[in-house]
Amino acid sequence: MSARPALLRRHRPLIAALAALLAIGGCSNKGSGPVIVSVVGDREDVTKPLQQLPDPAAKLILEATAQGLVAFDASGEILPALAQRWIVEDDGRSYIFRLRRAFWPDGTRVTARDVARMLLSRIVAQRRLDPDGPLDAVQSVVPMTGEVIEIKLAVARPFLLQMLAQPQMAILSREGGTGPYRRAQQGEALFLTPIDRATSDEDVDEDEPIPPSQTRVLRAENAALAIIRFREERAALVLGGRFVDLPLLLPAGVERDAVRTDPVQGMLGLAVTGRGKLLNDDYVRAAINMTIDRSALSALFPLGGWATSEQILPSALDLGRSPTAPAWAGQTIDERRALGNATMTRWRADNGDPAPLRIALPQGPGATLIFGLLRRDLAAIGLTAQRVPMKQKDADLRLIDEVAPYDSALWYLGRIGCARAVHCSDAADAELQAASLASDSANRIAHIAQAEALMQAHNGYIALGAPIRWSLVSKRLNGFQSSRRARHPLNHLFRRPN
Repeated sequence: MSARPALLRRHRPLIAALAALLAIGGCSNKGSGPVIVSVVGDREDVTKPLQQLPDPAAKLILEATAQGLVAFDASGEILPALAQRWIVEDDGRSYIFRLRRAFWPDGTRVTARDVARMLLSRIVAQRRLDPDGPLDAVQSVVPMTGEVIEIKLAVARPFLLQMLAQPQMAILSREGGTGPYRRAQQGEALFLTPIDRATSDEDVDEDEPIPPSQTRVLRAENAALAIIRFREERAALVLGGRFVDLPLLLPAGVERDAVRTDPVQGMLGLAVTGRGKLLNDDYVRAAINMTIDRSALSALFPLGGWATSEQILPSALDLGRSPTAPAWAGQTIDERRALGNATMTRWRADNGDPAPLRIALPQGPGATLIFGLLRRDLAAIGLTAQRVPMKQKDADLRLIDEVAPYDSALWYLGRIGCARAVHCSDAADAELQAASLASDSANRIAHIAQAEALMQAHNGYIALGAPIRWSLVSKRLNGFQSSRRARHPLNHLFRRPN
């Protein structure tokens, strides 16, 4: 066999990157050149993605270069990734995965032993953040052969695959992951070239050079620059848009048809993270929660289909009943504020004037709009507010803006539980632990339901609504789909021909 084909295969990523450099000078939205992608974020999101989760750019670079056993497709459904197939046995307590043929960046073969060791490390790290989630029941991750691993569970967990598909469950070594892309830095941009042609969104002969259209050129940058780059047709795709940057779209003059929103569920609200006499008072936390006028949010962010919320859970999920409504849910905003004022009058009589509430919010015009609303509403019951950065550790209220990784009440409750340094109910936390230990589904659901009711009554979380996730998409990318997971794999941007 000639050495030339092997040499070409070895240097395909470099050849593709050079071809992409030549093609970038043209318009990103036309022709068959590389797909230029801007993702809202900064340099650390792509250089240290595991440390920057759950930032959108960190998630995107992980799922592009370091897949897990399974992944999400363009619509948010589970599909094979590092595992080519799997079976579920022992009534849901055993998941057996057969790995596909894959290689590390240095060319060595990926083995089941490698994957088992790294996956167990990811599971341990994730359980610290989500101790009652679907990974709580994992007993072991065992390499059965060189290509097969088994995940053994103490009890069945129906959302295990959804959790394994999350970018934070990516399998990677110090040199990088197993694809579906390899990365190469060129100035401020990352050039991503496909490793396995079979996973590409285009049908191409294996012996042909990688066409520029399969290359992705990725930049992590602020939303304003990303929007302008898209408007000027220097990018075909903008990912990672959140509510904080949504007000930038209208003055930028981007075509309405280019804006896509994801029908996600999750948490957009304020966690009570402060301590002291004021926030340790159950009635004060309730007063703060009830004085926020959620109806005003719809005017701030006029998105079709976006819903505000006063409760922790967006729907019944696996709760076994409808979510608990706040005790004040049936009252008008004026009635709520009258109760809140009475609470604060009593508190001041006993303690004097409270210090301003420090509210940790991200940068961006959308966060500025929300802070203005919060400051106005808190003033209605005599409280003042001070905006502080998200990194400030002694904030009293801290924004949570996250898409739910799996469809269970346990994620929502665990996200604002005692393990996450939120002002929590010890009784609710005990119910969550009991749910984790329950041996049958009926008992488990009963404990989850009790925990949810206790958490709603505790007012340690001030729900505002569902997260907002938006993208800008050029007409060229005919395979792009809205995703209920807000995941948009870069190898699923084109529709395959019939």
